[in-house]
Amino acid sequence: MFNRQILRVLSNWAEKKGRKPLILRGARQVGKTTVVNQFSMQFDEYLYLNLELKEDKQPFINFDNVDKLVEAIFFLKNKSYSKNSKTLIFIDEIQFVPEAVNILRYFYELYPDLYVIAAGSMLESVFNNEITFPVGRVEYLVLRPASFPEFLDAMNEQSALTQLGKIPLEDFAYSKLLSLFHTYALIGGMPEIINNYAKNKDLAGLKGIYESLLASYIDDVEKYGKNPNQTQILRHTIRSSFAEAGKRIKYHGFGNSNYGSREMGEALRTLEKALLINIVFPQTSTVLPLLPDKKKSPRLQLLDTGLINYFLGIRKEIFNSKDLNSVHKGTVIEHLVGQELLAPQYDALSALNFWVREKNTSLAEIDYLYQYDTKLIPIEVKSGSEGRLKSLHIFMDLVPHNIAVRFYAGKLDITKTKTPNGKEYFILNMPYFLVSQINFYLNWFENEIIRL
Repeated sequence: MFNRQILRVLSNWAEKKGRKPLILRGARQVGKTTVVNQFSMQFDEYLYLNLELKEDKQPFINFDNVDKLVEAIFFLKNKSYSKNSKTLIFIDEIQFVPEAVNILRYFYELYPDLYVIAAGSMLESVFNNEITFPVGRVEYLVLRPASFPEFLDAMNEQSALTQLGKIPLEDFAYSKLLSLFHTYALIGGMPEIINNYAKNKDLAGLKGIYESLLASYIDDVEKYGKNPNQTQILRHTIRSSFAEAGKRIKYHGFGNSNYGSREMGEALRTLEKALLINIVFPQTSTVLPLLPDKKKSPRLQLLDTGLINYFLGIRKEIFNSKDLNSVHKGTVIEHLVGQELLAPQYDALSALNFWVREKNTSLAEIDYLYQYDTKLIPIEVKSGSEGRLKSLHIFMDLVPHNIAVRFYAGKLDITKTKTPNGKEYFILNMPYFLVSQINFYLNWFENEIIRL
């Protein structure tokens, strides 16, 4: 298994004073268990509990007090508790014993020397009203599908990974990184898919894994419907989400259905809590703070672009493409840019943002907003010349700064342009495989335009 960048964040958590038990969130199959197993290498002792197993769940079911629980856990795993040993306890599939989630608070209060991480399927937790979270006594992190840098590491493309992190990019690295990114765009970021492809380099051989992943998500949705009608609505919602991914949606009639706004809103929010989708409402302001306007139509972001490609049957189109903006009306690359922007955001409140200005006679829309220091940087994912960036011109007339970003299939470049109203500003044109490096490039960009 390849290394995930969240391991550095976990190390920071372990070193914090006043550290609280950690709940690691994430959809099924994004690699939560594997990441914690890798992280355990930093500890003297590692106790793994899977509460789906009868033996491991028993101490939590019979919980009387935390002292007996700790004693039972160490006894069960044939370990001896010592404050002199650095010990990690990982409670996996914690949703199978709802009481265990609330018990985490006692580790924080009475056993601060123990390092405790819990994880489980959020999809199951959403439907279980017995689960209560100990507010103020636990911390949260979110793990998402692998990013492009993590994909390069899995593929053992260390020289490409080195060049990816070099600011600015060397011209000679462009073609290879673009080719590798197209492969990443094709297969997506699900760890099992990446591991299999890294080992076998066989795209056709991935079919069974995609089918298994998709079936597991759909089966879970059906399993946790409270009644046949809700099951049917959830089944429709998850299947339709693949076709609607990357687009702005309306709840009423979602997926060409006869369902109303209330039914579809509840179903979509359920999938969002399970981290299978993100419902991204637009911003209408051009300055901080970020305040999504929930009266306007949101955009739908799915867990993984590779799953979308497989479900929609467009992998061949991506494979033959030299510019991802030409695939599926540009939706694939726009969605993947969003996925890349989210990948390093491990905070539970992290989110994507985009901007709209809607008037009776016109619509202006910016694909993404990126917070850089106190600025909201507009990001467009487009091919073509700056003259086609009408919405970007409108946005730049409204902001107090003069920098914007465009991701496309071309080379790294800085251009100076002017809005129809006469405001001059600079566009950082970046090959779309550099999304993960955006923060570093914005710093470089600001220094460069000072010299222009």
